[in-house]
Amino acid sequence: MRIGMILDKTFPPDPRVHNEAIELIKSGHEVFLFCLTYTNQPYEDVISEIKIKRYKSNIFEYKLSALAYSFPFYSFKMKKKIFHFLEEYNIEAIHIHDMVVAQAVLKANKKKKLPVILDLHENRPQIMKYYPHLQKFPQSVLISSEKWKKKEESFVKTVNKVIVVTQEAKEELCKRTNLNSDKVVVVPNTVRKSFFKEEFITKIEDNNNKAFNLLYMGDTGNRRGLSTVIKSLPVLKNQIQNIKLVIVGSVTTELKKLSEELKVKELISFEGWQDETLFPKYIKQSDVCLSPLHRNIHHDTTYANKLFQYMSLGKSLLVSDAIAQKNLIEKVRAGLVHEAENVEDFTAKVLELYQDKSLRDEFGENGKNFVRNEFTWDKTSKELINLYNNL
Repeated sequence: MRIGMILDKTFPPDPRVHNEAIELIKSGHEVFLFCLTYTNQPYEDVISEIKIKRYKSNIFEYKLSALAYSFPFYSFKMKKKIFHFLEEYNIEAIHIHDMVVAQAVLKANKKKKLPVILDLHENRPQIMKYYPHLQKFPQSVLISSEKWKKKEESFVKTVNKVIVVTQEAKEELCKRTNLNSDKVVVVPNTVRKSFFKEEFITKIEDNNNKAFNLLYMGDTGNRRGLSTVIKSLPVLKNQIQNIKLVIVGSVTTELKKLSEELKVKELISFEGWQDETLFPKYIKQSDVCLSPLHRNIHHDTTYANKLFQYMSLGKSLLVSDAIAQKNLIEKVRAGLVHEAENVEDFTAKVLELYQDKSLRDEFGENGKNFVRNEFTWDKTSKELINLYNNL
């Protein structure tokens, strides 16, 4: 089958798009990827056998995407490009990555009536509520998360199949929209085996083994919960002489200011954003890996990919009680769970892990066995393959 994936972003990078496309190609399908470019990238390209078609875009068009369900301009502009893509490559099935571009795709497909799969990478209407720029005027007036929610509910009823990233997301969506559960397929974000290749990992030097390292990787906006971690350091530094918090990601000025106010800046290593090839190094040099997410509908129904990266390299985890990750970590016994935004509970759980290395080792081994034997991408993508084989 000639599958047309629609991504209204640049490519690469996008691990989920890349992983799904590769598995479909391995199963005998042809994958053509519609994506955008803001530079002089080649308009046609091939990466890992994915046939890529880039369409020129600009910052104005990018900004219009946030208004996709307030005004029709973005969908109108994208519809023309998508229709050209569907015609040019004789696409037989459409795979939409996330809902921003969904309306444009459905309009472009109105005459063709090709089967459509909507891949919801996240609960976009819910997470939009926490975007700082959408809480300011005029965005707060022009962009309505409630409109996006209604659009999402319309789209999932219109398309042939819907993909979500967790069982919790499936249950929430079906309950909210009265959708038949057979229409929704769960394809989690996991890691490819190449991430934890032994021949690569053994080359990593542990040059920071004197510290007790807490590691966080990823975005650092307020909802990610890093303020909880930083607020715990004034107490933890008195109990753990060599404690270090390592943050791999672009750190907000608010977090740096908080670390200065609490006089713990010297205990934090602000590494900035790093290439993904360096992630294993940071994980191997850590003692406990963190995901202190705040509770909300989005976090309760999605996994952060970092969880599987952490586990794949045998590290114990400390995560908040956001439902999806809580259920996962408790099921696997890969770490401890703290109450979201509760500094005292977080602090107590860090001390418990610090004082019991055998427990950390047990959690690490449990997580590693789970990811490497049950939850690698080649296994969790089977539902995706079945979906297309039965489309």
